[in-house]
Parts: sequence; structure tokens; C-alpha cells
Amino acid sequence: MPTLRKELWFGFSLMAILVAGAAYMLLSAPVITNGHLGLLMLGLVVVAIMLGFPTAFTLMGMGMMFAFFAYHSGRQTIGGATAQTLDLMVQRAYSVMYSDVLIAVPLFVFMGYLVERANLIEKLFKSLHLSLARVPGSLGVATLVTCAIFATATGIVGAVVTLMGLLAMPAMLRAGYSVQLSAGAITAGGCLGIMIPPSVLLIVYGATAGVSVVQLYAGAFFPGVMLAGLYILYFIVVAKLKPQWAPPLTAEQRIVPLPAPLERVGATGERRALPVLMTALKGKRNHDVPTGYLLRQLFVALMPALLFLVVAVWSYQTATRVVPVVAYTGLQQIGAVAYESDAPSVGGLQEPPTSGVQEPPVEGGLSEPPGAAAVAEPPVPGSTKPGTPTKPAPGAGANVATTQPAPAGYWIGLAVGAVAMAAYYLLLSFARLEIFKMLLSSFFPLLIMIMAVLGSIVFGLATPTEAAAMGALGGFVLAAAYRQLNLKMVQESVFLTAKTTAMVCWLFVGSAIFSAAFALLGGQALVEDWVLGMDLTTTQFLILSQIIIFVLGWPLEWTEIIVIFMPIFIPLLDNFGVDPLFFGLLVALNLQTAFLSPPVAMSAFYLKGVAPKHVTLNQIFAGMMPFMGIQVVAIILLYNFPAIGLWLPNVLYK
Repeated sequence: MPTLRKELWFGFSLMAILVAGAAYMLLSAPVITNGHLGLLMLGLVVVAIMLGFPTAFTLMGMGMMFAFFAYHSGRQTIGGATAQTLDLMVQRAYSVMYSDVLIAVPLFVFMGYLVERANLIEKLFKSLHLSLARVPGSLGVATLVTCAIFATATGIVGAVVTLMGLLAMPAMLRAGYSVQLSAGAITAGGCLGIMIPPSVLLIVYGATAGVSVVQLYAGAFFPGVMLAGLYILYFIVVAKLKPQWAPPLTAEQRIVPLPAPLERVGATGERRALPVLMTALKGKRNHDVPTGYLLRQLFVALMPALLFLVVAVWSYQTATRVVPVVAYTGLQQIGAVAYESDAPSVGGLQEPPTSGVQEPPVEGGLSEPPGAAAVAEPPVPGSTKPGTPTKPAPGAGANVATTQPAPAGYWIGLAVGAVAMAAYYLLLSFARLEIFKMLLSSFFPLLIMIMAVLGSIVFGLATPTEAAAMGALGGFVLAAAYRQLNLKMVQESVFLTAKTTAMVCWLFVGSAIFSAAFALLGGQALVEDWVLGMDLTTTQFLILSQIIIFVLGWPLEWTEIIVIFMPIFIPLLDNFGVDPLFFGLLVALNLQTAFLSPPVAMSAFYLKGVAPKHVTLNQIFAGMMPFMGIQVVAIILLYNFPAIGLWLPNVLYK
């Protein structure tokens, strides 16, 4: 109860500040204009949402009321103002629902719910924490990696935090991990789905700001990976400096059980896998283990080498291939067809069918200097000088090279890869082989599906909507492969997808009506005049906007911030020379910070609902604070080094 009272006091205090600010604005203004009423509408919407009114219908209702007032204040009759307000509502709703980009939202959400119910996360977490057993804080690192992968596949913060709270929290507490550190890793890792594509937030921002979702996905990839890497680095450093907060796994916890057939051929956890398997295949030491079983184990063990061989051959062909380019250097005669065919072309200027125009020999006059370097007319059919060589047509008997020697970089990379492969097989024990098999059944299927979806979008092979449809099909395939596909699971996924999609669509309709009313009252122009009147630099504007978004992230969801406040910020970007794509990446990072900032951090409440009873909300908040600081560092890094987010879109699309 004390925590609840603190939250109520905070909420009422924030609402009081908003009401007081609106009252001061109205009372201090010499003349109250429609623009001031637009700002009042904005404050009332925030207060109404904090009081618990439905966001979409609050936006829609406030928008219609103030739009009617704006029309009626222009000396319109009540009937005329009502008709114009209803027309505005219909037009804005139609324009929003006509957007093709929004079709990707239900498909990505459906993919997320299918993957969530395929029960992949337990296998993924177990295989990752065993493969990272020798890394300091291996359970926490495995938790963060699992959260990053699962958040990428689902994009649903509440689902990831809840599932990892049920799975990883008890495991870390049993291993002696600090409650605060464990809670911080789970809540921070669960929020990665906001930033890492395919993120629904980026789709909503793209549709609101008019930015390409494809470029947003390409731009968000490296900042998302950077943020996850900073989390992992922090956890490893803390585990190294404070081992009592994250004790290493014991020898018993590192034991990987081996299948009985492998134990019969003499396999132990520390023995090298390849020599034992190849010896057992000779037939004398297989101890009645089927040859097919041993061949399958050997094939799994050799899969990295086969993949390395395929990549090496493909890279060699790419590095040595020469793309034939037909380049015509020198002067070309208009209408000349010497390199096309021997038939005269139709149209264009032609040389007369003579032996060619020649300079008359004049004693002491100007003449062409002798030599091979003299500028000459290109040969034209019927006018080639005797003895003048003609350029052969490409492919017409010309000996054009199609390959070139591989560059030194290829051989260096091949040598490094070969050394890595040799080291891998020298260290490949049966325990590591079992861990690799666990990763094959949990980590790689998800990774392949994610990379297929993102790769098809980023490299232009499919639109976001088409890639989302393929992702939903991939979720079906994964659920069927893990024998989790049944009618009940599909019904639950469809119901939750419809519920989430309906919420997003109503939010867009309400936001469109609200934004139209806000612009109609002149609120947008008033905000622009106020911001421009402050004479801010670009840096000051970005800091101010990010602070406002950060504070709004306490009482509001990211959907409300995007659909209500982005239409206010986006028109200001041109005045300060800010790329809307870059601004969207900063906003996505910032909203992750808002999810981790007390007292209204939603991820903390998701975790508290499934955590053991002795874990308090204050402990969860304390664990989240360092990760929130890391996110602030990530925002600063992205601002100072914009290439982190803009390099990939510039390379691919500009």
C-alpha cells in the first residue's frame, strides 16, 4: 500500500502541475486565441489519460469537441460546424486506415504471439547459459542474450519480461545472484524489443512521421545491437568486480548430460568428439550403436566445417568474378553503329557512303600531326581507312577476361577462418557438441527466421508487409516443428493479435482527429512560434525534446507518446535541420529509458507480478537504475556518432 500511495501522490502532483501550467498560460496571455485553447486541449488529454480514461476515445472525443468549437468560432452555424466536424472525422479516419504500412502491424504481432507460445524460450535460455558457462555472470549474460533474441522475435515487452521473470529469475536467485542485478537484467533486456527490429514502435513512428519503415529498420539495427552489447558488458564487469553479486557456476551446474548411445562408445564430457566418433564408425568399437546414429552425430559435428567450406567457395567466386563493362572512350560519331551491327541504323545522322572525308594535302598548311596519338574519327561502316584497326564488338570473338586473381584480403580471411575452425575442432568435446545441438534446436531456428525477415526488408527483397507475412508463416512453421501448434494456441494468438491491432488502429484514428483539431485551432503554429522564439541551437532543441519525451514516458505508453506528441515535434525538425530518421532513432532509445524509469516503469510491474514474493518493487527499481544510466549513455553515443544509426541506411539506400 505505501508504494501505491506514493504513485497516487506522484500522479496527482503531475496533473496539478499540468493544470496549473495551463491556467497560468491562459491568465497571463493578453489575448486568449484558439492556439491557447489547443494547448489547453493537449493538457486536458494528458490529464484524462492519467485518470484512466481510454486513450483512443479520449483523443477522439476531445478532438471532435474542440474541432466543433474551432468551426463554430469562425461564425459557422451549429449545423454547419457539426457537418464539418463529422466530415473531418471521416476524412481523417479514412486517410489513416488507407495506409499500407499499418498492415504489417497485425502480422508482426501475430508472429510474436506464435513464437511466444512455441515454448522456445526455455530451451534457448538453457542452451545459452551452458554455452556461456565460463563467462563471468553467465546466467545474466544468457538472460540478456535470450531477451534480445526473443524481443526481436516478438517485440512484446510485457511477454518477454513475464516469461524471463518466470524462467531466469528463479535460476539466478538459486545461483546466488543479487536480486537487484537479476531484476535489472530482466527488465532492461525485455525492453530491447522496442528498439531492435522488427519493432512495432518503428512502424507506428514511420506511419506518423512519414519516414520509410525500411530505412528505420536499417537504422535501428546497430543502435539496438550497441545497447544490448553495453548491457552485456556492464553485467560482465560487475560480475568480475563483485563476484558475490553474480557467482560463477559450479562444476555440477556445468554438467551436460550425454545420450546413452554416445556413452556406450566411450564418450565423456571432456573427450574430443571427432576422434571417438570416427573410431566408433570402424565397426569394432561401436558397442551395438547403429551406424546411422553415429553418422548423424558426425554430420552435426562437421556442420560448422561444411558451412565454412560453402562460405569460402562462394566468397572466392564473388572475389574473382569480373563483371564485363562495355566502356566507349573517345569521341563517338552521332548515329554511328560500328559497335552495334553492320546494318545502317534508321534515323540519326549518317556519313555519306564514301571512303571517308579526308583532309586535302596542303603545302605549309595546317595538318594533323603524325602519330598514333592523333585524334581520329571512329570507324563507320563503309568509311574505314585502310590499315586502321577497328574495335571488336563485345562477345564477337573478343578475348575478354571473366575472372581475376583473388585479393590478398580473401586469403587472409580464409587463413583466419581455417585457424578458427582448427581451434574449434581441437576444443570440440562431447559436452560442447551437446550444447551445439541444443543451440541448433533453439537458437538457430529463431535466428534464421529473424534474419530472413529483417534481411528481406533491409536489402529490398520484400516490403515490411510482405516480410511480416513471411514472419507469421515462419511462426507457424516453428510452432509446428516444436509440436506446439494446435487449435487453442492459434485461437489465443488470433484473439490477442486482433485485440492489439484494434488498439493500435483506434489510437491512430483518435490521434489523426486530435492532430487535425490541434492544427485547426492553431496550436501547432503557437508551439512552433514558442520554440523558435527561444532561439535554440540544434543541440538544445534535441535535448529539450528528449527531456519532454522522457518525462512523458512516466505516465504514458509509447503508443500515446508517438501518436499524440510526434505530430507536434515532427514539423519543427526542418527548422533545426534534424533528419526525421535520426530523430526517430533517438525517440526509440529514449522510450526504452522511460520504460525503466520509476515510479511508473511498466516493465517493473510486469516482473513484480511473476517474481518470488520476497522480491520487492523497490529492489526491482534499484536494479533498473544502472541500466537506465546505460541507456542515457547510448543516447549520448548515438547523438555524438550519428553514423551508428545512419551508416547502414546511407549505404543501402543512398
